[in-house]
Amino acid sequence: MHTRCARGFALFEVLVAVLVLAVGVLGGAAAQLASLRTRHASALLSNGVQLAASLAERMRANPAQLHAPDAANPYLQLHYSADDGAPPEPAPCFAAGACPSVQLAAFDLAETVQLLQRDFPGGRIRVCRDDSATLSWDCSGAPTAPIVVKLGWLRRQPDGSWAATPALVMVVEGASP
Repeated sequence: MHTRCARGFALFEVLVAVLVLAVGVLGGAAAQLASLRTRHASALLSNGVQLAASLAERMRANPAQLHAPDAANPYLQLHYSADDGAPPEPAPCFAAGACPSVQLAAFDLAETVQLLQRDFPGGRIRVCRDDSATLSWDCSGAPTAPIVVKLGWLRRQPDGSWAATPALVMVVEGASP
């Protein structure tokens, strides 16, 4: 019997194995990148809910301004985008004396805007009356519509562009007209 030794196939097999391994490593890296993006988006949404809930609580804690007529309600005047720059610093309301409700509302809004500007890329916030079922910056403004807090930040859109679309809308309970 004669046995033949095959030559050159071992090197080819090694190259195929390295190629398969490289594809696997690239797939793992892509999965890791996708999970990091998802984690970041989830963290932004969680922080956004906390910011909107905090503003809603501050509004409920200041009923004199919350229930003021819409034209005089400082909370309903909030329509801020990070492109607008930093807001002026209001007088702080942490002193031992009483803080007027208008000054407290200005302080609440300025602090909310500062947090938005610091924590959200291209952040945008709006407080208005709206009874729409869609996520948009427009507000119906109907006098019987609930007061809502709309919050968004720069996110990649399905077409690949970036836009600060609303990510959440929170109804301010207890603010009915």
